[in-house]
Amino acid sequence: MEGSLEQRLERLESIEEIRQLVAKYALSLDMRDLDAHVNLFAPDIRVSRDKTGRGHLKRWLDDTLRLQFTGTSHHTGNHIIEFADPDHALGLLYSKNEHETGAEWVIMQMLYWDNYERIDGRWLFRRRLPCYWYATDLNKPPVGHLKMRWPGRAPYRGAFHDLFPSWKAFWEHPPADDEPEVAPPAPLQRFLATIRRGAPDPRIRVR
Repeated sequence: MEGSLEQRLERLESIEEIRQLVAKYALSLDMRDLDAHVNLFAPDIRVSRDKTGRGHLKRWLDDTLRLQFTGTSHHTGNHIIEFADPDHALGLLYSKNEHETGAEWVIMQMLYWDNYERIDGRWLFRRRLPCYWYATDLNKPPVGHLKMRWPGRAPYRGAFHDLFPSWKAFWEHPPADDEPEVAPPAPLQRFLATIRRGAPDPRIRVR
């Protein structure tokens, strides 16, 4: 492992703080503490094409949560964190969510593609890109291509696999009969870039 003992300890502390950050995200969102929630993001967080800041994020969340959800519960895991430098990191996080929405109970499987930034000594979200696999009523298995099924909306496709070329390649290229070749392991702090085959970071579509 590279770096001095002090640098390695600082890296471990940063990893733990980022893990706490995503746990705080889930709790504050589910308990509707919007002040606590928006303070987990960078002060100049982009909310839309022409709006930035925690105040605008709070208003957008308030409108969204009141309109769509009676209650929510986010269960997170499978968290990978890689550092670009001491103050910037990339993360991938699985999330299994439950939503009470009117008379229906919608379950969801998704992942977040995260950018974290340490600002004034505290790790915060610079951005979160949600990628969905399915959402459906608890009693209706989401079999088929259009797995996103919200009450009152036509089914549509999620983007759970879109970040990873390996998904498409797996189905398009069955193995031959001989022993398959194995690529070398990803370099340290480059697992996410390697599994994405070097593609640039995905962009969030700004409304």
